[in-house]
Amino acid sequence: MQDHHRATIGMLAGAAGGAVAIGIMEAFSTRAAIPLMAIPFATSIVLVMGSPEVEAAQPRALIGGHIVSTIVGILVVQIAGPAPWAAALAVGLAIAAMHVTRTFHPPAGIDPLLVVVNNMHWSFLFVPVAAGAVLLALFAFVWHIVVRRYSWPTRWW
Repeated sequence: MQDHHRATIGMLAGAAGGAVAIGIMEAFSTRAAIPLMAIPFATSIVLVMGSPEVEAAQPRALIGGHIVSTIVGILVVQIAGPAPWAAALAVGLAIAAMHVTRTFHPPAGIDPLLVVVNNMHWSFLFVPVAAGAVLLALFAFVWHIVVRRYSWPTRWW
């Protein structure tokens, strides 16, 4: 019974953290006048807050996956333009690049699609992607330690 109670508390703390993180992200997106749908972190928040023990939720995957996928998207859009086939190609290449770099983070698969469809430039890599991924990792670290009483991450890199 104790393990079930602990698991329930952990699940509720993760859910609350996810809600708080989404709220903060929404506030930042409104302030920056960037639509929340153009910021690729909602599913990352769900993964990092809801399943913090999995490999894809660790900082290397979270931060690296978003950065690698965005770079792939930018390179593809610069070479091929914002065509639908280029968006599909960019997603496929990003999946391969995340595997090769050991930064596989499934939610980052949306990054190259956003980049190509919206014809994004290098500035998107820095803000919101890199800055947002680092801030999400820092938020998750503090939330898991302080609120959830859970040691996250299992490893930083």
